[in-house]
Amino acid sequence: MKRNHTMMQFFEWHVAADGEHWKRLAQMAPDLKAAGIDSVWVPPVTKAVSPEDTGYGVYDLYDLGEFDQKGAVRTKYGTKQELVDAIAECLKNGIAVYVDLVMNHKAGADETEVFEVIEVDPNDRNKDISQPFEIEGWTKFDFPGRGDEYSSFKWNHTHFNGTDFDAKASRNGVFRIDGTNKGWNQNVDDEFGNYDYLMFANIDYSNEDVKNEMLNWGKWLVDTLQCSGYRLDAIKHINHEFIKEFAAEMKKKRGEDFYIVGEFWNSNLEACREFLNTVDYQIDLFDVSLHYKLYSAALAGRDFDLTHIFDDTLVQTHPANAVTFVDNHDSQPHEALESWVGDWFKQSAYALILLRRDGYPVVFYGDYYGIGGPAPVEGKKDAIDPLLCARYNKAYGEQDDYFDHPNTIGWVRRGVPEIEGSGCAVVISNGDNGEKRMFAGEARGGEVWEDLTGNRQETVTIGEDGWAVFPVNGGSVSVWALPDPEPEDDCVKE
Repeated sequence: MKRNHTMMQFFEWHVAADGEHWKRLAQMAPDLKAAGIDSVWVPPVTKAVSPEDTGYGVYDLYDLGEFDQKGAVRTKYGTKQELVDAIAECLKNGIAVYVDLVMNHKAGADETEVFEVIEVDPNDRNKDISQPFEIEGWTKFDFPGRGDEYSSFKWNHTHFNGTDFDAKASRNGVFRIDGTNKGWNQNVDDEFGNYDYLMFANIDYSNEDVKNEMLNWGKWLVDTLQCSGYRLDAIKHINHEFIKEFAAEMKKKRGEDFYIVGEFWNSNLEACREFLNTVDYQIDLFDVSLHYKLYSAALAGRDFDLTHIFDDTLVQTHPANAVTFVDNHDSQPHEALESWVGDWFKQSAYALILLRRDGYPVVFYGDYYGIGGPAPVEGKKDAIDPLLCARYNKAYGEQDDYFDHPNTIGWVRRGVPEIEGSGCAVVISNGDNGEKRMFAGEARGGEVWEDLTGNRQETVTIGEDGWAVFPVNGGSVSVWALPDPEPEDDCVKE
């Protein structure tokens, strides 16, 4: 029987810009596998505007840390060879690697150009606030450090439809590039009237040359890295029809099991459903709605009704396409979409994504190993490891929910015969100490279960009728299961 899959987002915003990150990944691959992680999402691998840039200020898509451009040969994370080696090491350890693709914009142009634009209202991009006028924009990309290696395509203002800085007047704004067949793409999110434009020089996917170049690059990248899938950044700002074509072409190139997940940062379920329909369900989406539920629950404490924690979430309505997460690099403190799930609820939140039947859960590097930068946050590896272990060894079989109290909820996974000792009972409280009477199965009668989290020290004996009362501390979680006869450091045993 296949074991549960678990992804790790293998970076946070403040990972040290020391060029050692790919080496760290290669070194840590065996430990990740032993903890129950069998896929990693790595940060953007392409050359950005500086060696310190996290990768989202993308400059040259074909420079993976190989050419002396933008201040260094390496990227923030290391060299191309170190990246290739790290992916090979992951694959050797049974860990799939998903590479983060930034396809919405380009930054750090080599030269400026003069061209005509129309300034639009930043809060309603469909509203023009100027007549056409000339600006000097950073839109010429010649890649002098790479030349024509891998691709001879050079970018200029005709390949973009918007930019945000006029070097002539030295001022910012949202400038729609004027010209034949120019305009915002209509197959995008409708926030701010039209959310095609996000930042920097915005790629124009109505341009056939651009579309072909991006498709060719996607195929080149997967051939070069031998990765297992892609994470697509900021897709609500990119022509949804292009995303559909891109996904189809990548699967055609690498096979149907090539995995793609998209960041469609919209908690509106109808918008998510429409997007999935448009792309023929070829990709999964991060469950942004669930993230905000977890964030709200952490903020509200006992005033949050836990029986509704999964209402209006992607994992509830589209379980086969939901990638669940607690936090990520954008939601961490002081970042663009800050919505950090508080420490007291963090372990409970991870239990809600790791120990249930539905969704493809992601463990955030910043939660597991900690966050650096000006406001460091300690890692919670010790709180998450028991949940990872329970996911790998226990969380299988039928799922019975006991969502019958606003402050104390629970569920049972009945286990499967193919995985010896599988099955567990999970109880979460956001209020006082609580307990939940739940059915573990008549076949479990007489078994003595322990709390794998260590939050409760007593044991629970399953009654002969298969029922038992499972306690939980206030504001906490307990995961009750049959202990392994020979506990080892490694969760994954060969």
